[in-house]
Amino acid sequence: MNGARSLLQGLVAAGVDTCFMNPGTSEMHFVAALDDVPAMRGVLGLFEGVVTGAADGYGRIAGRPAAALLHLGPGLGNGIANLHNARRAHTPVVTIVGDHATYHKAFDAPLESDIDSLARPVSGWLRHPASPASLAVDAAAAVEAASGPPGTVATLIVPADISWSDVVGDGSADGAPAGTGAPRPVEGAGRWKRDGAPAGDAVDGGTVDEIAKILRSGEPAALLVGGRATCAEGLFAAAAVSQATGAKLLCETFPANLERGAGVPAVERLAYLAEMATAQLEGLRHLILVDAKSPVSFFAYPGKPSDLVPEGCGVRTLATGADDVVGALSGLQESVGGSNAPTGGTEGRRPEPPAGPLTAQAVAAALGAALPEGAIVSDEGNTAGLFVSGETAHAPRHNWLCLTGGAIGQGLPVATGAALAAPDRPVVALEADGSAMYTLQALWTQAREGLDVTTIVFDNGSYAILELELSRVGAGASGERARAMLDLDRPRLDFVSLAQGMGVPAARVTTAEEMTAQLAGAFAEDGPHVIQAVLGKGLF
Repeated sequence: MNGARSLLQGLVAAGVDTCFMNPGTSEMHFVAALDDVPAMRGVLGLFEGVVTGAADGYGRIAGRPAAALLHLGPGLGNGIANLHNARRAHTPVVTIVGDHATYHKAFDAPLESDIDSLARPVSGWLRHPASPASLAVDAAAAVEAASGPPGTVATLIVPADISWSDVVGDGSADGAPAGTGAPRPVEGAGRWKRDGAPAGDAVDGGTVDEIAKILRSGEPAALLVGGRATCAEGLFAAAAVSQATGAKLLCETFPANLERGAGVPAVERLAYLAEMATAQLEGLRHLILVDAKSPVSFFAYPGKPSDLVPEGCGVRTLATGADDVVGALSGLQESVGGSNAPTGGTEGRRPEPPAGPLTAQAVAAALGAALPEGAIVSDEGNTAGLFVSGETAHAPRHNWLCLTGGAIGQGLPVATGAALAAPDRPVVALEADGSAMYTLQALWTQAREGLDVTTIVFDNGSYAILELELSRVGAGASGERARAMLDLDRPRLDFVSLAQGMGVPAARVTTAEEMTAQLAGAFAEDGPHVIQAVLGKGLF
């Protein structure tokens, strides 16, 4: 029994049975231990950003962490953008970063780096195992820390000699057997939700009653929900509160996991553009936060405020991510006299399959007409995907995973992890062409693992969001050289060839009818597919 095997067994005993990895020399004993711990599934990613993004997608759907194995500081650095997104989403992720052997670090080898400084900004918990004998216990502690609430990125930095050295004792974690049986959850504080994630601490009844009094006052108010409040149970309670008090119901701009579709209360998302968000919040006297942050502008703009809360509007928090968020909403519903019957469920007809030239709105309508029951949508469509949310509002019930931290390159990896977490559910990745190129290697992992992911690439030949931002930040009129930095049309990306080169069937569509036919075929057949939707150049 060496340290690496003990670490793997400790993870399995604590409920982690999937590890996304891009290993190097320092992690070879961990890789070798996979043959001794068959309960752990190893999933190879060809780039660290795929590994960390897939762990994020897995955790959002499974409600429990996956592990992400990375090689030294440079490997962690390559995966940081999607760890940033996972941290913002409060996703439970256990990151294992291999390090040089303890005695080797003094020699300042070429790959030596300050791993702690890289890990701290994206980790809610960080530990250096003291010995091979501590690794199983360290694994259990990492899983418990990652699980929260709220969920977080928990990082173990494991020197190579601690991995390869023998364990003294049985290598058990917290009394758990060191065998390779089925994983069990590590219990945290508070009661457990249906998905196995800890629900959190109960919110003080006085806080609930005080907020209920504010909402019953008749003054303009809004509930802003996010985090774990965007599950169906939370949305039903929030919708009942809204209906009973007249308060507006809003959702954070980029929710980590929003349940939506037929039968689920519709919720208006706060707009990305500060001007539009300001209009949504205008006139409010009270803003109630439910596992959400007070709204701010995504960027600073000359002459415009960063804080989007209207002047004279008070901000109160009903529940944070550490609390029993759904329980707090249910308590508020009871306090304001909200109906216990299902409230505000989305009803209506799907769009008809579109016809004619292919536009961003036609792509959205085609998806709205075809989206299967129980689908999971990873949304990184950016500007070209603007219409998809509205066109899918009446589709069968599904989950919507958003770009929580704003660091692009998340969509394909998150879809990959979600598909592994829920292999019986179809997954759709909405991808802008520029964002797709950050982590395109995820397609190879999808092909290797046989994952049921349909990727729609919105091909408008540009970084269209930056074209919009160029005009909004007051940088002045753009010239030819400036516009060239936002252009993806010289040469135009061939996503069909790129996907096929990684083993994924792909098709290029230029009409709405072709889009509808390709979606039907992809949804009817298991495994990954890519549809390159060729649009007009620019914003829409």
